[in-house]
Amino acid sequence: MIRGVLPALITPFTRENKVDKEGLQQNIGFLIENGVSGIVPCGTTGESATLSIEEHENVIEIAIDCSTVPVVAGTGSNNTTEALELTRSARDAGADAALLITPYYNKPNDRGMLAHFKKIANQVDIPIILYNVPSRTGVNLKPEVVAELAKEGNIIGVKEASGNLDQVTRILEMTQDEDFVVVSGDDGLTLPIMALGGAGVISVVANVAPKLTVSMVEAISKGNMEEARRVHLLLAPLIRAVFLETNPIPIKKAVELIGLPAGDLRLPLAPMSDDNERKLKTALNDLHLIK
Repeated sequence: MIRGVLPALITPFTRENKVDKEGLQQNIGFLIENGVSGIVPCGTTGESATLSIEEHENVIEIAIDCSTVPVVAGTGSNNTTEALELTRSARDAGADAALLITPYYNKPNDRGMLAHFKKIANQVDIPIILYNVPSRTGVNLKPEVVAELAKEGNIIGVKEASGNLDQVTRILEMTQDEDFVVVSGDDGLTLPIMALGGAGVISVVANVAPKLTVSMVEAISKGNMEEARRVHLLLAPLIRAVFLETNPIPIKKAVELIGLPAGDLRLPLAPMSDDNERKLKTALNDLHLIK
């Protein structure tokens, strides 16, 4: 289930700053038509930190209702009780799996990490994917902790966005006897992570370049590394452009530029600079993505 390309969805908003249901459905349809393996609503890219609990649950329900591919629902929080409630709600709505970020701001120690994830895994019968992104959370999910959590029956993988290939190697090494996958959480490192044995990518850039991202991942899966490198290098300028500023500021603008629903960002995020927007447009135009 957790293989291939799974875009981390943006959350489009209306002019009234409400969740744009029709826009979200349109975006999901575009991604599925272009061959993605699954979708991930309510992650960092979906501005989950500024969604109310009701909005969070609504976005997940919309995604499940209109998707023909697996839905991995972002249900993480730095509040274990809230993460438990969101995960239970996603399970009840029919999500195929839950993506749980490490508790941010609190900076729990290893014992706290283990207790947090084990409590949720033991109380909600749904496949769980851990999400490690130290640059956003201020804390790293160590390979030893991942390996311990991989022994839990329904913790089936980790989205690795530490940017540390040695850490990815150690996780793969320490979990090779478990039914456990590692997926890239960093578009720029998808090729090397999959070359090491990763199963795919939870992708930001796939929101606007799904076909190219899928073609690269499929080439890696088939062992066609020459083609995979070609597409990786083709995508590289766009990947850099969508991370010129804090995610999801550039990718939301990119979605708008290719003609799909996006809407404004929610504060405290603000629009990207004019200079960076020009760079983003250039990267999109070079791949003929702006119509």
